[in-house]
Order: sequence, then structure tokens, then C-alpha cells
Amino acid sequence: MRIPILSGAYTDAAANFRVSYPVNYFVSVGQNGISDAYLRPADGLVQVGTGPGVSRGAIEWNGEHYRVMGPMLVKISSSGLVTQLGFVGGFNEPVKMDYSFDRLAIASVGNLYYYDGTTLSQVTDPDLGQVIDVVFVDGYFMTTDGQSIVVTELSNPAQVNPLKYGSSEADPDRLVSILKVRNEPHAINLHTIEAFDNVGGDYFPFQRIEGAQIMKGCVGSRACCLFVDAIAFVGSGRGESPSVYIGANGRAQQISTNEIDLVLSAYSDAELANVVLEPRNNKSQQLLYVHLPDRTLVYDATASQIVGAPVWSVLTSTLGESFTQYKARDFVWCHGKWWAGDPTSNVFGTLTDSIGSHWGANVRWEFSTPIVYNAGKGAIIHQIELSALTGRVVSGLDPTLSTSYSTDGITWSNTRHIKAGQQGERMKRLVWWQNGFMRSWRVQRFQGDTQTHLSVAALEAEIEGLAV
Repeated sequence: MRIPILSGAYTDAAANFRVSYPVNYFVSVGQNGISDAYLRPADGLVQVGTGPGVSRGAIEWNGEHYRVMGPMLVKISSSGLVTQLGFVGGFNEPVKMDYSFDRLAIASVGNLYYYDGTTLSQVTDPDLGQVIDVVFVDGYFMTTDGQSIVVTELSNPAQVNPLKYGSSEADPDRLVSILKVRNEPHAINLHTIEAFDNVGGDYFPFQRIEGAQIMKGCVGSRACCLFVDAIAFVGSGRGESPSVYIGANGRAQQISTNEIDLVLSAYSDAELANVVLEPRNNKSQQLLYVHLPDRTLVYDATASQIVGAPVWSVLTSTLGESFTQYKARDFVWCHGKWWAGDPTSNVFGTLTDSIGSHWGANVRWEFSTPIVYNAGKGAIIHQIELSALTGRVVSGLDPTLSTSYSTDGITWSNTRHIKAGQQGERMKRLVWWQNGFMRSWRVQRFQGDTQTHLSVAALEAEIEGLAV
């Protein structure tokens, strides 16, 4: 009997059946001869260097890797050499970065800075006001202070004309961010999203596009991003609980599941306001990272389209069974590699699929099965076996993995460990014998750490059903 492993089940104290997503594993969809999809280890994090503070934002501009670390704008070479370019203030608050033809803009702790490749300068025009966000569109740098939409002068990006202020007035909700989609700026509000088009004129040069308004908004200034040519965001309509959506053409499509919404509902409004979303288009995967205070949820748009249902995973940087903050953020493709920084320390480095550890520290992985049910009858589980790619561990290691089961979705049996195979043991079978019986139903869980580096294609079980 083959048992699914792409997502599992558990229960909670409120008598809900819940879904458990793979932890530090990604779902890879594609026929491999064993199954139509398999679990592969999430990318590991390899330290390359350190900077002047935690990572707060990053961008590739003119083939170079720029990042804000602590209070400083830095440039990082292909070898990891850090060059400090100037002070932009702040400590760990996320920044927003965008660029024009000749300058890089950084919105940091309410201020706007430009870097022209040589000099970093602050925009000091008092008419600019507080800067929450910045984008470059049609020759203008566009910012917002939470109420107005501000554009800089075409002839001088360091100057602002207060007669050219715009606004997002379809709903009296607060403006939290600005995004550009297909060269159309979108005002991201707390409960609505409005699209604008450049019509020129002597005053505010952009006009609202009637019919393109989305009647849902975003919880915070970094809780939205451009994803698959649309706006991905965590938010809701007025009077609704938060979910994850992709918005385009006046409509918002929900991509979160009931489980994801239940996870989001556990955070306060203040915690959700600090959520950070970012995309990563890696090979055949289009990934959306939802960075929460104690974990990161990852949505795979490509796999979801193929499977016909939302495909989610969970990333965390802990070895224990709880969740802690995922220690990678601000992904940038530059110098032929994916780069990331640590939001909790001054470390930065690259992503790799050859190991799973985070900045040299082992972290846990976990996946489980849906409920195995024998129509209310008992069953004896003689044998379970994972079909996996073994023998890819670091030389000298002899790692293990374990399984346990639950008959109520809350409490778990003692774990049973087996050897996962040393380097080169690519024919190693991962089998557990004599796995007891179940009275009605059972959930099987598998756990290990990143020393046990393996991909899993299928779970096979030899089960003898009982008549009564």
C-alpha cells in the first residue's frame, strides 16, 4: 500500500483536523518512475562573510549585489568582499530598494536615499515627507507617507512639488505600500488596492484605473511583493480575517489554505504588520516566501498549478521540535548564485542544494502522512519503507532518521530510529519492521536533521486489515 507524504495531518485542542506541511522540505513535481512528486531537502545556507549588521533588504543593480546591513548600504563582490557605501540609518527594520537608469533608491526608517554609483545622498526636500515605500515608474520616483502618493520631479529626483501629490481615495483606509505591475503603480492600502496609469498633466501625473481596484488590502508595508506578474499579499477585505492572495486585473485569488489561515490567525495585528513577503524564481520553481516571526511559509506556484491545489512548505532554523525564525531573507540572484542575509545576525552567504544546514548549524526536518483509515476497523502494520535517495551525506557521518505515530493527532508514540546510510550507500533501504497495530486510524511521522540529507519519493506500507 502506498501512503501519500506531500502533506500530513494532525489535530488540535479545538477538535479540528489540521494539515501538516513538510518542514525544511520542498515538493518537487514530476514523474520519476516511482511517483509523480517527491520531497527534496530545502536549500541550505552557506556563510560567505559578515557585514555591519543584520540583513534588511537587497537588490541587484547593474550586475552588482547591493544590500542594507544594519545602518549601512554595502556592495558585496562575487567573492564576498564587503564595501561599505554609506549610512542609511536603522537597525533591523526592512528597507525598500528600487532603481532608475542612473541611481539606486533606498527607503529606510522614513527617509529616502540615492546612490549614483559613487556617492550616497539623502533627499532633504521637506515636501517629501516621511517615506514608507519607493518605486521607480516612468521617470519618477514614487513614494508614500501613508496618506499621500508623492512623485519626484522629472528634471531633479531630489525635488518634490507639493502640488503634485496624489491620493488613493476609494476607501478611507491607510496606504501601506506601493508596487509596480507591468509599469502601472498600485497603491496598496489596508483594505483595498488601486491601480494607476500615467496620463501626464501639470499636477499629479497618474490617474486611477477604474475597474482595476481590488477590494482587499495588505496588513503591512512589506507584506506584499511582485510575484508571477501579479501582487502577492497577506491581507483581507474590510471585516475579514487575513489570508494570502494573488491580486491582478481587479480580482484577488486566495492561495492560502485553511491551515495557512489558521497559522496566520495566531499572530497579533502588530506581528502581522511586520510580515515580509518575497519571491524567488529558482529553476522550475516559482516560490513565494511568507516570513513570519517564528517560521517562513513557502508557496510553490508551479507545483500548485500542476497538482491543482495549493502546495506549501515550512522553513525553520531550529534543531528542536518547535519553530524559530528562518535565518535567510532578502534573496538576490547575482554573480550566478542566490544570495541571502540573516535577519538575526551580520552573516550573509549563498543558497545551495548540496547541504541543508543553515549557516553551519544543523536544523530539523519533518514530514508526515495523512490519516490512514481502515473504515473503523483495526489493522496490523507489518512494515513501512521510504523510497529515498540515500548516500548523499557528508563523508564520515553515519546519520539516522526516525518515525513515530499518533492515533489521536496530538500525542505521539516513542520514536524508532534507523540508520540513513553513509556517503556512497546509495542502495540503502529505509525500512521499519513490526510497527504494531491501529484500532481505527493512524498518522505516521518521519523526522531527522540536515545531517541526513536525502530526497524521499514514496512511502510503502505492508498492512493487514482486521475484520473487526
